[in-house]
Amino acid sequence: MADWHAQQGPFDIPDVPDYVPRWLKPWLFILCVLIIQFSGGVYLAAVSDMAGTRALMQEDILMAGYASLTGMAINFAVMFRIKFRFSTRTQLLTAGTIIMAANLICAHTDSVPVLVLTCFVAGWFRMQATFACNSTIQLWLTPVRDMAIFFCYVYIVVDSAIQLCGIATVYTAFFSQWEYMHWTMTGLLALMMLLVAILVRPVHGPMSIPLLGIDWIGAMLWAGFMMCFTFVCVYGNYFDWWDATEIRLASLLALACMGINLWRASFLHHPYISFMALTNRNVIRATCIYLVFFTLLATEHVFEHTYAANVLGFDETNLIDLNWYVFAGIITGCGFTYLTFALRRWSYKAMTAIGFGLATVYLAWFYFFMDYGIEKEMLALPLFFRGAASVIVSIVFLTSIVQSGLPFQVFPQALSINGFTGAVAGATLCPAVVGEMLRHVMARNASLLGSALTGSNPAAMRLPVGQLYGMVQTQALVVSMKEIYGWLLIAASATLLVILASYGPVRPRAIFPKWKTIRHSLRRMLRMRRLRARNRHGMKMQK
Repeated sequence: MADWHAQQGPFDIPDVPDYVPRWLKPWLFILCVLIIQFSGGVYLAAVSDMAGTRALMQEDILMAGYASLTGMAINFAVMFRIKFRFSTRTQLLTAGTIIMAANLICAHTDSVPVLVLTCFVAGWFRMQATFACNSTIQLWLTPVRDMAIFFCYVYIVVDSAIQLCGIATVYTAFFSQWEYMHWTMTGLLALMMLLVAILVRPVHGPMSIPLLGIDWIGAMLWAGFMMCFTFVCVYGNYFDWWDATEIRLASLLALACMGINLWRASFLHHPYISFMALTNRNVIRATCIYLVFFTLLATEHVFEHTYAANVLGFDETNLIDLNWYVFAGIITGCGFTYLTFALRRWSYKAMTAIGFGLATVYLAWFYFFMDYGIEKEMLALPLFFRGAASVIVSIVFLTSIVQSGLPFQVFPQALSINGFTGAVAGATLCPAVVGEMLRHVMARNASLLGSALTGSNPAAMRLPVGQLYGMVQTQALVVSMKEIYGWLLIAASATLLVILASYGPVRPRAIFPKWKTIRHSLRRMLRMRRLRARNRHGMKMQK
């Protein structure tokens, strides 16, 4: 979207012809965002069906899903450059074609490298298409470019799409087969491309900014680091961590990519991610908060499915129905953040305390009420709180990145760091830590329960060995989860006390610069790069 929108009085989108009603134009792009967010290389809600059909491990499919998130995180650093190089129409048509191809490939391939690479590419273009749509309607959402308001919209769309996509995937697999979800989304992407081809014109800004001076080598190295990091977290338990050659090699490769990136950033004028972004106080604070917060909520990935399926006996449809409670929490959390943080300017400290307070209530509910015979409806409250807490913390600290004082050339790099720590590390490292805790605690509790049953209970000795073993494992699982919930509850309460005791008067004032200012900034950066290149060339000629 360019600045001439603001010169036309009421909001308008010149990319869309005038025969389309003005009020309808933004909704066209919201429809495109929803279709794009529903589309992915793999659909993690169907991981069991996909693993059984394609003879893949669940870790393989999880790796592909997180590769998509990695591709999205890597794209942040260059998404503004691509926006000012290509029209919105070109970006949407290109992204739609590639995501369609990714859906078809992932529906038919059983090769793990192909699956992972396809999802990485699909994630990259998925992020670019989402940004192309959202930036086009940004002034319609917030004419003053207040990013606290804008991020409330972003998270209500993105996080809601994740929950609804999971529901749609499971019910599609239940009534037919999981591949139908891929074919359905391929058809919707084709419909989106048809609408874009008919209703969106190839409008460019006053000057198209070429893709010069982008550190593509740095981008590949950062992608390599993130992918190796994800591999270690996803496959660590399967390969028994660093006892396996695969994990050791992935760790060494991740360290090598990180080391080379830091070395290159020490002398390159414009590295893909600079030290200024890596050492920014707000970026570091957000990274630490994300790691603590998503460790507290890592039970979502490690415990909830196992507890509901193995202890409560829920089938796949009852399991996915729990997403409705999380969805309600997301809607409420975004609405609450919009009213308090974006409009009334509540402080960062107050919003962070509320987010951690909701996470504490979530953990406390499971610690005190987890049992063998609870009804599905009783899970509504903790899951609602988890959904609300997650979006509140995410919106607040993404807004803090905008308010970090970074130059605009460095700001997208901070978004890449935020995307990796919030989406990738939060979904892989934190569950890996909690999962390893569960494995050790459960082994100890199973040993204690097993010795108690076999040593002092004659009635237990008359049970079949398989039934006795199952009883011990189920009891050990519940006891172990309750114990870890207790430890996490203590950690959450301590963190909440630290937040409440800290001094934090800062309130949101995250105003995004005008697109004209951004465009001038990028052009000035390109002129400086050309000047340095000519100077280097002149010095070589003199020598």
